[in-house]
Amino acid sequence: MNTPNPLPRRPRGRPANNGQNYADTRLLLIRRGIEVLTERGVNATTLDEILKSVGVPKGSFYHYFPSKDAFIFETLDAYAAYMRNKLDRHFRNEALRPLDRIRSFVDNACEGVERFNFARGCLVGNLGQEVSSLNLGIRQRLEEILRTWEASLSDCLQSAVDAGELPEETDCPAMAHAFWIGWEGSVLRARLMGATEPMQAFLGLFMAAIR
Repeated sequence: MNTPNPLPRRPRGRPANNGQNYADTRLLLIRRGIEVLTERGVNATTLDEILKSVGVPKGSFYHYFPSKDAFIFETLDAYAAYMRNKLDRHFRNEALRPLDRIRSFVDNACEGVERFNFARGCLVGNLGQEVSSLNLGIRQRLEEILRTWEASLSDCLQSAVDAGELPEETDCPAMAHAFWIGWEGSVLRARLMGATEPMQAFLGLFMAAIR
């Protein structure tokens, strides 16, 4: 069995002085990056602020990441992994009927934005609103993530077709594509209003449309 390679150490910058090892500090930076970027996006976020919040000395960033763009990529990948697990829990939950799985996902998302007092949104949606300031690689990664979400929902919709909940002629990929376009807008509106009604309203419209 192959032994995985250890995380590489960056040659520049100073390590953290927070009692954590390299891998732990790097993970803390990524987690903190997710928290801040889901609240403010890229343009309103400074690296110094993130470093300070996890006890990493100013100027030590390049000990952990070669660039800010590389940090955003790592943060996106971590968020994508989190969302993949979340979507699997909901859309593949065989204890629920397929369409109820979608309702479960939306209800859980509503609970999440309420828990953080509507301060945090979707990392992918937030970055997508700053597309003009993102490099091409990050923009392509955002599109890749959205396509995986669409595929996950499309599979759930196909299960609904197989179960007789939806007509056989339902275009599941097209409906999944439309869902994520509308969903990101509903999350944005919910944050503006400080209420989950836009998210639930979108769910109602989507359910009516697919039937």
